Amino acid sequence: MNENKQQQQPPPQRKRRRRENTNDSVGVVDADVDVKQVKTKGLNEIITSLILLEDQEKNDLDELEKANQEERLQLEENHSKRTRAMMDYYSDLQDYHKDAERAEGTRKRKAKANAFAATNVAAMAIGTAGGAEDSVSSEQNLAANDKAPAAGPQRRLWVKNRSKDWWDQCNSPDFPEEEFKKAFRMGKETFDLICNELSSVVAKENTMLRDAVPVRQRVAVCIWRLATGEPLRLVSKKFGLGISTCHKLVLEVCSAIRSVLMPKYLRWPDEESVRRIKEEFESISGIPNVVGSMYTTHIPIIAPKISVAAYFNRRHTERNQKTSYSITVQGVVDPRGVFTDVCIGYPSMTDDQQHLTWTQHAFNEKIGEIQRIAKESFARLKGRWGCLQKRTEVKLQDLPVVLGACCVLHNICELRNERLDPSLKFELIDDEMVPEIGLRSANAMKARDTIAHNLLHHNHAGTSFLS
Repeated sequence: MNENKQQQQPPPQRKRRRRENTNDSVGVVDADVDVKQVKTKGLNEIITSLILLEDQEKNDLDELEKANQEERLQLEENHSKRTRAMMDYYSDLQDYHKDAERAEGTRKRKAKANAFAATNVAAMAIGTAGGAEDSVSSEQNLAANDKAPAAGPQRRLWVKNRSKDWWDQCNSPDFPEEEFKKAFRMGKETFDLICNELSSVVAKENTMLRDAVPVRQRVAVCIWRLATGEPLRLVSKKFGLGISTCHKLVLEVCSAIRSVLMPKYLRWPDEESVRRIKEEFESISGIPNVVGSMYTTHIPIIAPKISVAAYFNRRHTERNQKTSYSITVQGVVDPRGVFTDVCIGYPSMTDDQQHLTWTQHAFNEKIGEIQRIAKESFARLKGRWGCLQKRTEVKLQDLPVVLGACCVLHNICELRNERLDPSLKFELIDDEMVPEIGLRSANAMKARDTIAHNLLHHNHAGTSFLS
C-alpha cells in the first residue's frame, strides 16, 4: 500500500518547475498589458494635446478676427468723426469769411454812396448859374429824341485792350508739342481731353456787354497757374485777361475738375482692382493684403486769420529760419503712383520719435519700400504743379478745391503716361509725418509685430539689421 502511494504522488521537483513556468507566463502577460497601457496613455495624451492646440489656435483666430472687426469698426468710426470735424471746421471757416466779405462790401457801398452824394452836391452848385440855358437845351434834346427812331441794344462794356499773343501762339496748331508740355505739364491730346470733359460745365455764352472767354482759354488759365504757381498779375499778362477774371477762372475750373473729373479719375479701386493691387504690393515687399501706399505732405500757406497756432510748422520754421505755416495732404496711391484717396486741409501735425526693436526696424524697412512709392508720387505731384511748392494766394477755404484739382490732374497725367520733365524734379525735404502716438491699439501693435516676425523668419524682411 505504501509503495503504491509513493508511486502515485509526483516528484516534488516536477511540481515546482510547473509552478515556476506558470508564474513566468503570468508575468509576461502582465508586462504586455502594462506596455499597451503606457502606449495607449501616451497616444491619448498626444491626441488630447493636438485637440487642445487646435482648439487654442481656433480660439486665437476667433479672437484675432474679433479684434480685427473691432479695429475696423473703430477706424471707420474715427474716419467718420474726422470727416465730420473737417466739414464742420470748413463750414465755420466759410461762414467767417462770408461775414467778413459781407461787412467789407457794406463798407465799400457806403463809401461809394457818400462819394456819389458829394459829387452830386458839387455838380448842383456848379450848374445853378446856367439852369435856364440847360432847361432850354434839355427841352430841345427831348424833342429831338422823340422824333428819332428807337435803335436796338448796341451798348458794350468798355474792356481794356490786353495782348493775348502768348496764348494765341500756344493755342495754334503749329505750336511745338514739347513747348506746350513745358508750359502746361501735359501734351496737347491730354489737354484736349480735359477741355472736352469740362466743356459742358465751364462754357459760358456771349452777352450784350462782352464776349465770353472760350473753354480752352479758361482751362489753360487754370492749368498754367497750377503748373507754374506764378502770381495772378503774370497770369493776367500771359492770357490778356483781368487779374480778378483770372482768379475767378482758376476757382471755377478747379471746382469743375472736382465735380466732373474726380469721381472718374480719383476713386477707391473696385474688388478686381484691389486684388491686383494686393498682388503687386506683395511682390514688391512680401507683405500680403496691402491695398495702398500712404504718405502725408505739407503745403505751405500764408498765416491764416484764425487758429494760427494750429497751422504753425515747427520743422519748416527751423529749416527756413522764417515763421512757416502749412496744411497737410494725406494720400493713398496704388503701385503706379496714382491716387486712390486723398484727405486735404488738416492743420500741421507735430512730429515725434519712436523707439523700435531691430525686428520692427526690419519691418519698417519693408514698409518703407511700399511708402517710397507714395513719396515718389507726391514728389512728382509737387514737381508737376509748382503752386504746391510755395505759399499760395488762394484763400484757406478754397485750398481743398485747388489741391484736389492738382491730385486729379496728376492722376490723369500718370494714367496717360505723361512724362515729367527731369528739370521739374522736386525733392521732398522735412516732409515725413510721424504721429505723436504711432499705434493706439494693442491689437494693432500685436498684428504689426506678428507681420514683422513672419517677414523676418521667411526671409522677407531684409538682412541689413541682421548682419
